[in-house]
Amino acid sequence: MPSATPSPAWDGRRPATGTEAGAAALLGWLTDPDAPRLCLVTGAPGSGKTALLGWLATYARAGRPRRRAARVLVPLAGQSALGATWTIADRLGVVARAPGDLVHALATSEARPAGRTVLLLTDLHDAAEPAALTELIAELAGVGRIRLVVEARSGTPAPDALRTDRRVTVVDLDGDADPADGPARERARPQPDLSDPVAVCTADPLLVTTAYVTGSAAAGLPGTLDGPEPPARPGENAAEDHGGLRAAWMRAGQSLCREQTPADRASVLLAALGDGADPRLRPALAELAAAAPWRFRWARHRGDLTPPWPGPVTVLGAAGGPLEGTLLVGDRTGTVRLLHEADASPAGRLAHTVPGRITALAPAPDGTVLLLDDRGRLHTVRGAAPRAPYLERLTEAVSTTLARHPGTALAAIAGSVVVGDRLGSVHAFGLTGLHQAASHSGRVTAVSAVDSETPFVCSGGTDGTVRMWTPGRDPRPEPLTERASPVVSLHATQTPHGPLVAVAWADGLVALHRPEGGRTLSFRPGPPVRAVAVTGSGSLLIGTDESLVCLAPKS
Repeated sequence: MPSATPSPAWDGRRPATGTEAGAAALLGWLTDPDAPRLCLVTGAPGSGKTALLGWLATYARAGRPRRRAARVLVPLAGQSALGATWTIADRLGVVARAPGDLVHALATSEARPAGRTVLLLTDLHDAAEPAALTELIAELAGVGRIRLVVEARSGTPAPDALRTDRRVTVVDLDGDADPADGPARERARPQPDLSDPVAVCTADPLLVTTAYVTGSAAAGLPGTLDGPEPPARPGENAAEDHGGLRAAWMRAGQSLCREQTPADRASVLLAALGDGADPRLRPALAELAAAAPWRFRWARHRGDLTPPWPGPVTVLGAAGGPLEGTLLVGDRTGTVRLLHEADASPAGRLAHTVPGRITALAPAPDGTVLLLDDRGRLHTVRGAAPRAPYLERLTEAVSTTLARHPGTALAAIAGSVVVGDRLGSVHAFGLTGLHQAASHSGRVTAVSAVDSETPFVCSGGTDGTVRMWTPGRDPRPEPLTERASPVVSLHATQTPHGPLVAVAWADGLVALHRPEGGRTLSFRPGPPVRAVAVTGSGSLLIGTDESLVCLAPKS
């Protein structure tokens, strides 16, 4: 697959010889707010199309220090529609399991401050699935925050297909250039053994994705281009699914296609294997993942039977006190299942009558579980032991407050209930009164409280920051961490190794922080992350729409 790195001849200022007129046309299109969102660069082989897009990716007009719109170069040669989807999603900071997810994510996510992103797509004519990619490009052209420059060779079906039923700016380079003048193509690389876990972890991940997609399409497996399909059970499509390796790859594809070491890739793939996979795969992947920072404990995926998959995860909780060693897993229907922390085997359900969706849950030390519904109101599920009267009065006061001022996030420790709101403030209701902090710009999406020698609260918001605060004191001026992506979930707890804070962002990254100092560990499961939690022993739980994964930091 050709490299996305510009050749040494591209100095970032002058286009390649013979493409000056095309460069001027591209800059005119780029600076015209009324121009179509899609620009098609065509020409014969050797006319400088790819070089022109490479130049545009690095070009910056002299004397203009202001920030420019991001320009993202993605080569399409040899790529499938699914591989290109994962590449584009990763470069643009969103998570997409399938082409339709990419279009939806970009259409609904917030625009970047620098303006519209310019997506530069080269070699559409050399893609493994040019028709499917042409359809994806047409959909992306309808997203307001995206502008696209697409290279497609004259005389191939792609240019005519992209011009149909839409406004397109066309930059047609000289069509009589000698093909020998163009950049040399890489020779086709041999396809890796798709049943060998070491081979797929060390090969070009986009090549592996294309091989899995095109190789299985002929076998008639469903869902190839629409995202991951249900994993194969023993004896079902065993050869075509390569012992379960292909299903795992499709499940975690966007993470696997990132630039990383084979050990990190093996760690992700190990966590994505279903229980019907060939038993020889896990030891091989574990050996390759030995250098990764995570130790795999267990995973439960859609279709797993032993133990069964607990369902899509929307909220997570790791309980203490009477529920020590129990996980609380809520789904989008409002059901909260109890699982044994050791292996995710079923331990019953939480007996509650909360209508609608649960957006947050907070196990209290006395066995009570507090729930926040999608209207921002508080509900209490009492444990087996009677509650102290002062705790009853506290939760009743919080419930009354949230009936008037809905909450967006919830946490609880002994004698305190913490709530976040849509205006960015965090409120700690305690036995000694109410403490508040204006922690975020925008909605608070998650809060967690830690009952240590110096109790503290962690909060995350749509502004991408994670902040720590001890109620009764001034908030720390600097965030614990921040990224250009909203926080979707957060959980902190005290462990034998000190406090740990797990954070999940909307772009699919999960990070485990040590507030008292130490290395921050990160993990990307692949699909969008819905919830995270840290157990009392220090293990990390990651919940998605189709998986629940448990990892432990090796350090």
